[in-house]
Amino acid sequence: MEELGVPAGTDEVTRFDLHVPDEVLDDLSRRLATTRWPERETVTDSTQGAQLDQMQALVDYWLHSYDWRRLENKLNTFGQYRTRIDGLDIHLLHVRSRHQDAMPLLLTHGWPGSVVEFVDAIGPLTDPTAFGGRAEDAFHVVIPSLPGFGFSGRPVETGWTFDRIARAWTQLMSRLGYRQYIAQGGDWGSAVTLALGAQAAPALKGIHLNFFDLAGDMPVTDVSTVDEDVAQASIKHYFSDEFGYALLQSTRPQTVGYGLADSPVGQAAWIYEKLAAWCDGDAHDILGLDKILDAIMLYWLPGTGASSGRIYWEYYHSAMDSTVPAVPVGYSAFPGELMQLPQAWAERTYGDNLIYFNKPNKGGHFAAFEQPALFTDEVRAFAGLLR
Repeated sequence: MEELGVPAGTDEVTRFDLHVPDEVLDDLSRRLATTRWPERETVTDSTQGAQLDQMQALVDYWLHSYDWRRLENKLNTFGQYRTRIDGLDIHLLHVRSRHQDAMPLLLTHGWPGSVVEFVDAIGPLTDPTAFGGRAEDAFHVVIPSLPGFGFSGRPVETGWTFDRIARAWTQLMSRLGYRQYIAQGGDWGSAVTLALGAQAAPALKGIHLNFFDLAGDMPVTDVSTVDEDVAQASIKHYFSDEFGYALLQSTRPQTVGYGLADSPVGQAAWIYEKLAAWCDGDAHDILGLDKILDAIMLYWLPGTGASSGRIYWEYYHSAMDSTVPAVPVGYSAFPGELMQLPQAWAERTYGDNLIYFNKPNKGGHFAAFEQPALFTDEVRAFAGLLR
């Protein structure tokens, strides 16, 4: 990462300011300007993937209007850090609240996510009185980049399972000096957060999730409700129409990685398709081109197309420890989520540990990215039961 101005990690948690060299951004512009495009899809919708006209419009904006320095400055203002844990450099955002007695909150992203997902929620979480909340709702926020993602190190060996990541996160929170905290996650972040809940370190007070990790059978009974029928249909749709990317990354992440590492448009399409498909509504209206490209840049700049995909390989090639949480659990079932979780399933899955369940009125797979205010409300509501 030194070529991007990211320092090596140490046993300390060291702050740094990121400044990607101009020549790296110039190289990106040259690649975008010389893109070799495929022909147009033979359908009139997105059932064959990212559509040509949308990708060409995105790349035109990327090349002529997008400003990376805007996001870079914002990340630096929040506070970027690096530290070495279990042999790997971990990147994180760490934003302390000005409010006394703020609760430490560990946020974990998934794929194709990054710390960027939480950027618009950081203000409301850390400074609630400026966003319609109360001082007692405040959090100190810790947002690490998963191994192989963003500006964290890329593992050079197998074995970075969710259990191992969770143990690293426990060490990270201890290294930051937090004696009590709660953890939150969606997508693969939910798997890491569930592992944290199962490991139940003494400092962990509870976990909040917004994605159901279907590691086993669906918790159905002989007679299903309407909500359960809807949930089963959403799961069936995911595995029949959305699962191709996951199958590739779980079996051949290295092969896929060559194209993602070499072509910014290839990397962009790989991510754009998911943002477009998994938002609760039109991603252009909900996120806008700048945020869509922010998400893509956190993969292109560090070149993590292959290393981020390997998290799928690890999941399907590693034995997992228990995922049954031994701490209080909260769940927010956003209506546009890929795979729905009815409250009955949550109760059967998490048992007496489930202390909070709610269905916000909007929001999809990228809850914090799409609806930062609603996401903040959900985390506040759950945390309020533990304060």
